[in-house]
Amino acid sequence: MQTLIGDISYILLILVDYLLRLIYWTLKCVLYVLKVIIHQCLESNMIQNTKKQKRVQNGEAETVAIRGMIDANWRKLLSSNLVDNTKEVIQKETHYTGTFRRARKKNNMDSVNTNLESMQLNSILADSNKTKDTINNRTVNKKGSLTKFVAMDCEMVGIGYNGEDHMLARVSLVNKFGDCIYDKYVKAREEVKDYRTEVSGIRRENLITGEEFSVVQKEVAEILRGRILVGHSLKNDLNVLFLSHPKTKIRDTSKYKPFRKMKKGSTPSLKFLAKEILGIDIQRGEHSSVEDARAVMQLYCTVAKTWEMTLSTKRTYSKKADD
Repeated sequence: MQTLIGDISYILLILVDYLLRLIYWTLKCVLYVLKVIIHQCLESNMIQNTKKQKRVQNGEAETVAIRGMIDANWRKLLSSNLVDNTKEVIQKETHYTGTFRRARKKNNMDSVNTNLESMQLNSILADSNKTKDTINNRTVNKKGSLTKFVAMDCEMVGIGYNGEDHMLARVSLVNKFGDCIYDKYVKAREEVKDYRTEVSGIRRENLITGEEFSVVQKEVAEILRGRILVGHSLKNDLNVLFLSHPKTKIRDTSKYKPFRKMKKGSTPSLKFLAKEILGIDIQRGEHSSVEDARAVMQLYCTVAKTWEMTLSTKRTYSKKADD
């Protein structure tokens, strides 16, 4: 009897040993299969990323080619009489009345070009003689003063993948008379991939010595509070500042219908409007946010009466409709 029990226990031990070995080799095979699957997934992801990079490079080449076609079409348009004819129609409809109010007081200025030259000369003299005070951590010229209407323009640098995203680098504000009331560079909050110096005029040293973004954001918000903001494509500027402004207090020259008619309904550039309406050349080479802000304020002043009259008429109709 004892011999039988011993034999049975021996057989059980052998069976347990075989089961344990079977489990061990099964787990080993499963781990090997998982390793192979993970390796193949990683290789497929690397191949897909390589294909995406090639597609991006091809897309950039196509974009450059399309831009070249657009430039060629633009030269053909300038050589035709379409722009001149459109300009005459817009001038008849809007009745431009001049540039800054300060310039309109002088009776001896007969043309827009003369007005602009005098404005630029005055700004140069003012820049050479002005002294600066610090008021509420904000740099304001003694001669410059805050007015109901304020024009703003921002310069940006490229961040993110291939520098395609925008980050604020400089912000400038001028009052209704074209006096610069605020102009500051902003420190970089992320790694800059493209300074866009040939267009923005921004260099690495400008951002190193710039102001903190939170300070600039707060100061600009204080200036804009309760005032009418004038600009060109203001959505982009407000986005990089992470600010909003009431729609009724925005005057965006890129959305003004008489200006858009000059480009047959498409968005006109600030350079185009300055050349066609004011007769001046801006943005030649590196841009200046102060110069752009002055130009956009001057554009607004030329059509201010018609623009404000149109807005007041729309508000009257909307009130009647609500009643």
